Amino acid sequence: MSLTPADFTLTTAPLSELDGLTWNAMARLRQDVFVVEQDCAYPDLDGRDEEATTLHLWAAAPDGTVAATLRILHEDQGRARRIGRVATAQEWRGNGLMGHLLETAISRCGGLPIELEAQSHLQAWYERFGFERVGEEFLEDGILHVPMRKG
Repeated sequence: MSLTPADFTLTTAPLSELDGLTWNAMARLRQDVFVVEQDCAYPDLDGRDEEATTLHLWAAAPDGTVAATLRILHEDQGRARRIGRVATAQEWRGNGLMGHLLETAISRCGGLPIELEAQSHLQAWYERFGFERVGEEFLEDGILHVPMRKG
């Protein structure tokens, strides 16, 4: 069966409102993508997930499986937002799901400037959503990234 983004349930909540199974599924997806698939041993659980102002967004498939996730952080004393930990399970890539989740995240940022650090090969994808490269390419955990900003 081929699913479209409309077939998924999008949810936004701070960590304090997540049940343990949902948070575990989101953290597991991040681990599967960043640590296992991309072979980057790094501290994903960095203390920012539990900040009162951090919002977690995720897309659940009809069976309840967490298919994609990202988080929004408050930066610059609340005057900007940072989108990060953008991850989609392999089986759900390429159907527009993350684009739908990213558009939702952008709308939740209230028109404030948004920063992110994109993997270099995804720069053009983020540009489709209005992000612009704002600095030099850099190496993080063995993967080339570029700083980007919207607004």
